[in-house]
Amino acid sequence: MSNIAANNPETPQSTPISKPLENLTLHDEKPKTPLGPHGFTSDGSKKRILLNAFDMNGIGHTSVGQWQNPTDKSKTKNTLDYWINLAKLLEKGKFNTLFLADNFGSHDVYQESHAPAIKAGAQWPLYEREKIVSAMAAVTKSLGFGITSCTTFEPPFLLAKRFSTLDHLTRGRIAWNIVTSWSDSAARAMGLEALPEHDERYVIAEEYLQLIYKLWEGSWADDALVLDTNTSTFANPDKVRKIEHRGKYFKCVSAHQVDPSPQRTPLLFQAGMSPAGAAFGSKHAECIFIGGPNPAFVGEKIKKTRALAQSQGRNPSDLKFFISFTPVLGSTDEEAQAKLQEYLKYSILDGSLAKFCGISGIDLAKFGLDEEFPTDPEHPTLSHLSVKQREVLTNRPDGYESWTPRILGEWSAIGGSSPFQVGSGEMVADELERWIRIADVDGFNIGHVVVPQAWVDVIDFLIPVLEKRGWLGNSNEYSVPGGTLRENLYGTPGDSRLRASHPGSAFKFDVLQK
Repeated sequence: MSNIAANNPETPQSTPISKPLENLTLHDEKPKTPLGPHGFTSDGSKKRILLNAFDMNGIGHTSVGQWQNPTDKSKTKNTLDYWINLAKLLEKGKFNTLFLADNFGSHDVYQESHAPAIKAGAQWPLYEREKIVSAMAAVTKSLGFGITSCTTFEPPFLLAKRFSTLDHLTRGRIAWNIVTSWSDSAARAMGLEALPEHDERYVIAEEYLQLIYKLWEGSWADDALVLDTNTSTFANPDKVRKIEHRGKYFKCVSAHQVDPSPQRTPLLFQAGMSPAGAAFGSKHAECIFIGGPNPAFVGEKIKKTRALAQSQGRNPSDLKFFISFTPVLGSTDEEAQAKLQEYLKYSILDGSLAKFCGISGIDLAKFGLDEEFPTDPEHPTLSHLSVKQREVLTNRPDGYESWTPRILGEWSAIGGSSPFQVGSGEMVADELERWIRIADVDGFNIGHVVVPQAWVDVIDFLIPVLEKRGWLGNSNEYSVPGGTLRENLYGTPGDSRLRASHPGSAFKFDVLQK
């Protein structure tokens, strides 16, 4: 294996993708196999598939370089107009949630420098994501908002106050994507030399959740808010408990400052699939983001995680699994392929590699740009990588027989590292059904190449097909219009609080021990 250094002149500094990849169109030949047992409810009907719009308040979220494309409006993400118009569009288009990813620091693994990421606009710049939610909530009634926040960098008391406030302002349409961070760049931005060790981050997160459940579920009784002008009593102090938590990582002595919000605990998302992450997610998460190179690989992870949840006393069907998926849509397959070729003109290879390396922690500049990755995870040239990193490099996507840094960068230029499909609404719906049938997924984080046109195309070309095929529920819209996000997730009115088998329910006011 060659070992190209970051400053080697053979490593291009800003190489656009100049030719179409044949690999990007290999999905046309998938066999039309009938749906298996996955995708159906116990009564034999199709389960309702949930759709999230996957965005980030910044440039170059998943498709680096598209800020150069005249169709793309990501340069206006620092305005409220972008987000207000997007929220109206998504609600009208029957999306369930706008999911907002986040990151701290810059991607500085590739070539051991942040320069390629900054030059290409690879998740740079990034703006704060919570400030925009209230404006979007004001112009919608049912659209949910998923917000990524990290347990490693922020005191639980502050996060609990902020999310309870947002849950009030949105009338219960807030979700928290729980992350522990994966980037030493983020740690350095927060004043740390490096992140705590991987599994320790989940130990920290476990205590974080114990404290935050006490605040959200156990500090206020349901009837603590009195608003009695006759006795000048706003809240009954006997029904507002001061939480006293003194743990290894966190200390807090205070009542929760916010009265109970519609959901109390926001809907909980989580994405870690390492052994520690899967154990944490199967215990706490209601929705799990999961990824992998193909449906069979992902299906095994989903099966194991559901079993793990059941072993912890939870109903495995309470967990909803989502994959990220990026469609490139047109009224015909040919029109969609033409869009793809247009998008590829604006992609920046170094920016895509910088983003991939920043997220994976693997500096692909140490490999030859056209050098094949080993297929064996135990290959000695991968010995310096973690088990997860080896998995990333050796489990190539379906249809790829050649797998090099250049091809990986070109592949991740469209929708990041998530699966994608190019074609008409019918063809994309076929691919979604393949993931449902094989992997047993419950929903999709719909990614984008250009914004907001990507979601306009989903609404115009894909939603009608999914409706016709019966994947969006009998009502063809939210199951509980105007309801909380948790009600809309499970499709049951009144189901706005944590379910009884969820560990957070043990911290409710009437069961929490003083």
